[in-house]
Amino acid sequence: MTVKISPHVFTLPGWQGSGAQHWQIRWTALFGDEVVEQHDWMHPLRGDWITRLEDVVQNQLKKQPELPIAFVAHSLGCHLVASWAALSPNVSKVAGALLVAPPDPHQANLPPQLHSWSKPVLNPLPFNATLVASTNDPFGSFTAAQQLAQNWGAELVNIGERGHINAESGLADWPAGRELLLKTTNNNNPY
Repeated sequence: MTVKISPHVFTLPGWQGSGAQHWQIRWTALFGDEVVEQHDWMHPLRGDWITRLEDVVQNQLKKQPELPIAFVAHSLGCHLVASWAALSPNVSKVAGALLVAPPDPHQANLPPQLHSWSKPVLNPLPFNATLVASTNDPFGSFTAAQQLAQNWGAELVNIGERGHINAESGLADWPAGRELLLKTTNNNNPY
């Protein structure tokens, strides 16, 4: 019998970061996930965010090369995963990604601070991914989420009317989300 090794989980908040009551930050306290801190949460430049993610991934792989990694991304963090995966030589180390509430970068009211993200990377992800979307997300329609899931090759999960699936969504520790992460990473964990 093969014992699966739990991956090192990187938490990727979106624009402006995630507050203390956000399920992502609650998971760091509950499960020891590592938040990838960006240098500038208010003016997120795609190249800077990709470079930062690659740095933390490389550092983790130097410390524990045998340990797979996983991503828990929210909002703009989902687009970071897609952008990073198109460039990184380390994609084979990824056991999976949970992509929650990706915004529609084509929305008419895209804030100017997000200009560098207006042309999303739409390549299929080279690892398992689950995209969780709400039917009333103010930052992207469910139809846009369906299209992103299709482009990225991600399994789509509709969780109904939960807004932007953040602290205001009433999810608390969101155990159902953690189960989705475990399912996603176990399906693609070669270790």
